[in-house]
Amino acid sequence: MNPEKIKKELLIQCQNYVDQRLKRIQHTISDIQESLTSETKSSAGDKHETGRAMLQLEREKAGKQLAEIQKLQEVLSKISITHSNHIRLGSLISTSQANYFISISVGKLIVEKDSFFAVAANSPIGKLLLGKTVGSNFSFNNNQITIKKIH
Repeated sequence: MNPEKIKKELLIQCQNYVDQRLKRIQHTISDIQESLTSETKSSAGDKHETGRAMLQLEREKAGKQLAEIQKLQEVLSKISITHSNHIRLGSLISTSQANYFISISVGKLIVEKDSFFAVAANSPIGKLLLGKTVGSNFSFNNNQITIKKIH
């Protein structure tokens, strides 16, 4: 499989990851909203108010997670899969240790039985990789790593 097809497949897998997270958060928000509207005032008023406050906190937390997902979607929309000699967002990198795809932090992805680590540009390894070229060396977790290929 050529590098452009691998990048497209990795991008699809990253998008699927974000879509799944989005569905879970939307479902959570919907459940919280339903709980808030179905909650009726009971004779134990303090207990009722505590329950509502807890639901409000859960809704705020879900709202923050939703904002985080929207940021991930924004990063994905900026990814260019065209070739570059310098590592940047959208680069596919083969090193002496592993293969990386600079995108969002998803972790290990498999394409055609090969493993790739989808990492964000602002992650520790992403920061070390950005701007490097083939043949560059860097140290990560006490390992010397050499960049073999950039696609």
